[in-house]
Amino acid sequence: MNSGRTLVITGASGGIGKAITTRALQGGWTVIGMGRDFSKSGHSSDRFSSITMDLSSIDELPETLKKLHHRHPEVDGLVLNAGYGHFGSLEEFSPTQVRNLIDLNLTSQILLAREFLPAFKARKTGDLVFMGSEAALSGGRKGAVYSATKFALRGLAQSLREECAGSGVRVGIVNPGMVRTGFFDHLGFQPGDTPDAHLEPEDVAEAVWLMLNARPGAAIDEINLSPQKKVIQFRK
Repeated sequence: MNSGRTLVITGASGGIGKAITTRALQGGWTVIGMGRDFSKSGHSSDRFSSITMDLSSIDELPETLKKLHHRHPEVDGLVLNAGYGHFGSLEEFSPTQVRNLIDLNLTSQILLAREFLPAFKARKTGDLVFMGSEAALSGGRKGAVYSATKFALRGLAQSLREECAGSGVRVGIVNPGMVRTGFFDHLGFQPGDTPDAHLEPEDVAEAVWLMLNARPGAAIDEINLSPQKKVIQFRK
């Protein structure tokens, strides 16, 4: 197991990001969490610090990330988990809604990788783990814009994997199916209730942990993770 690591985890205040953060802290690592609201996160470890911010504020993000990296040059891993879902037919999206979804789900991830990747390459070690989706593998009705962001994120991960192979930096992506989190609170559907009809955040956290703990020289490029049954419940 790799010890003494420092991770930046986005979307760390809840759901999958919170579970990944908990798993890393349990493993003895230090975590810098980024998220919108940490008031209910429950992370109390002295190895955890939080940065409250909106990653979709793209114009401010490069300077914010530069300052973060300057304060924490020891960071050797990024788990790029932040994102949200907005679904509907393409014509139901306003231009602002399209822009907002792309900015958070894709552009912010590119800017985060851009800030830390040169230092990882210089040290010849480091991990980038992107949080994809089953929507990065197959498009579906009313998911055009969301799938576009996740397909693009998967392409980014695959390209960076090739780019970084000779530098000792590992790049991977986890593509989970429907996970029982607050992601669905504002949507018109949700996964099924039975244990075999949804994933838990901890399932995804274990997949990320597996990637990060692969022996040096071994890279897990992609993990597709699904509930045993695909059940979608629609709200009235």
